[in-house]
Formats: sequence, structure tokens, C-alpha cells
Amino acid sequence: MWSVAIAVAVLVVLTFLPSAYVIQRPGPVYDTIGSAESADGEQVPLIEVSGAETYETEGTLDLTTVQVIGNRERTPSWFELAVAWLDPARAVVPIDAVFPQGVTTEQREQQNTLLMVDSQAEATAAALSELGYDVGAEVEVAALAGDDAPAAGLIEAGDRILSANGRPVTDAAQLRELIQEGDGAPVEIEYERDGRRDTARITPEAGEVEGERQWLIGITLTTAFDFPFDVRIQLDNVGGPSAGMMFALGIVDVLTPGAINGGENVAGTGTISADGTVGPIGGIRQKLYGARDAGAEWFLAPTDNCNEVVGHVPDGLHVFSVATLDDSIAALDAISSGDVADLPTCTAG
Repeated sequence: MWSVAIAVAVLVVLTFLPSAYVIQRPGPVYDTIGSAESADGEQVPLIEVSGAETYETEGTLDLTTVQVIGNRERTPSWFELAVAWLDPARAVVPIDAVFPQGVTTEQREQQNTLLMVDSQAEATAAALSELGYDVGAEVEVAALAGDDAPAAGLIEAGDRILSANGRPVTDAAQLRELIQEGDGAPVEIEYERDGRRDTARITPEAGEVEGERQWLIGITLTTAFDFPFDVRIQLDNVGGPSAGMMFALGIVDVLTPGAINGGENVAGTGTISADGTVGPIGGIRQKLYGARDAGAEWFLAPTDNCNEVVGHVPDGLHVFSVATLDDSIAALDAISSGDVADLPTCTAG
């Protein structure tokens, strides 16, 4: 009886004792060629095109998300963490990886919203470029992460980014890549403000983006394109850049005859840049389970996430590795034909 009493007391303590972690679990899944609920509660096409011919689609092209349980105001209890630790569909991560010190929840949500807006523009540019359309691009600073960001006092919202370390910058993903290559070394950013050009030397700080460790200078970018017609993506309450690849595939499907996926249920994730490069994301394991639970049989995963995929694929889901939009389209062609034997899968690196 003493053992039972002690165990109960420990459970009570663990239920209310705060922790320094949050929980990631599978979030909602959205079909990019289907509909989504608007802020007014109405069902609207997730992708809507004006000024160009569109075509009927079949099956699904699902984008996957990750939901975070907890924040700095209310962290999960140790008991909740223990339960999550035993669930393969969930992950326990340090709170600093999701809610960085000095960044408020409002600032984080604003940054994720801007990343989503930029992701949609990059996806549209990648899709239209794939279909042979010419799009122009200008990279601008949308916002700073805060007054203590590395770029604070050097770069301002509205600045046009021209180059980094002497190399031209044509999209946000390219600038991120150039910063990562420096591995924390100062980066020379050439920018244009009010018609005048100048250079800023910025030393990045280590941080986390969607669970991935990256070097950051504390700015959010947006890319302005000159599209030949209007492509509108209508999705509320989802932030971050990880839906880019699936947006691009959805746009290609809407603008081309036939079903790009052969009518199959396909899900995936990955950032995308205007040149069609697919980048890594965080929470890949949770997204695999979310896709499986939503009914997907096939999943397209960024090549750079493959080490996290191996050994964590839920039963009933087939995962293929993609590094570009062309790879993704080739995978969908193979899925459509039923001949997937030669598609690259994820292997341990």
C-alpha cells in the first residue's frame, strides 16, 4: 500500500510539474487539389487559378503538417512527455527548438505566416517555370525576427537583397543556403534601399527552424514574382515553408490535362525554391504518420530528410526520395503507371 501511495503521489507531481520540452504530433492534412475551410467557414478550392485554363483532378496531393503541444506559458507535464515518448507518431523536443528565447508567440506566428506566404509564391514560380512560363524575381526583407536579431540595425523591412558574399541572390532559399555554407561565419549582404545600394556584414546565430538546426540572421524574406496570371492559394491557420513542394505539384496538376498522380492518394512534404529545388523540413516522422492516417499510400520525402525516415515508416505507406520538382513529377508518373520499382527510396546515410 505504501508503494501504491508513493506511485500515486509521483504521478500527481508529474502531472503538474512543468518541463522544458514540448511535444510534436501529426497535424491536419490538406489536399492541395481539393478544398479547405476558409476563415468564414466556407469550403473553397485550396488552389484557384484565374486567367488560364484549368483541368479536372483526381485522387489527392496531400500536404502534411505538425502540431505542437505546449508553449512557454504552458509546457506539457512530465507524465505527458513520458506518454509521448512511447508513441512513435510523436516527438519530445526542447522548447527552445520551437519557441526560441526572446521571440514571443505572436512574433513566431507572424514569422511562420510570412514563411507560408513566401512558400506559396516560390511554389507558384516553380510550377509555372516547370510549365514553361517566364517569371521574374526580386527578394525583399519582409520583417525582422526582433530587436536583438543579428540583422537588427543593419537591414530593414523593405530592403531588396541583391547578393550574399558576392553571389547574386534570386530567391529566399538561395540566401539560406549561402548562409548555411558559411557555418556561422559573417556574411556580406548587398542590399538596395530607397534606390541606393549598400552592404551589411552580419554574423549569423545558431537557431532552430522546424526542428532543424540552422544559422540565422534574423530576417524573413519574401520574393516578388511577375506571374502571367493569378494563382491564389487559400489555406488559413497553417504556417511555415514546408508545404511548398505539394503546392507546386497541385498547381501543375490543376494547369495540365489528366491526373498527375493517376488518381492515387499521394502525400508529401518539403520546401521548394523557384528553381524547383526541394529542401528539408522538420517533423518528418510525424508527417509520415499523419499521411498514413489520412489514407495516403504514397509519400514524397525530401532527400535531405532520408536519415530521419529510415526505420520510421508506418505500415501501409511507401516513401520515395525527391530532391527536385522534376523528381516529384517523375515519381507521380511512376505511381500513375504502377511501375515504381526504379524510384529512389530513403536509405541510411
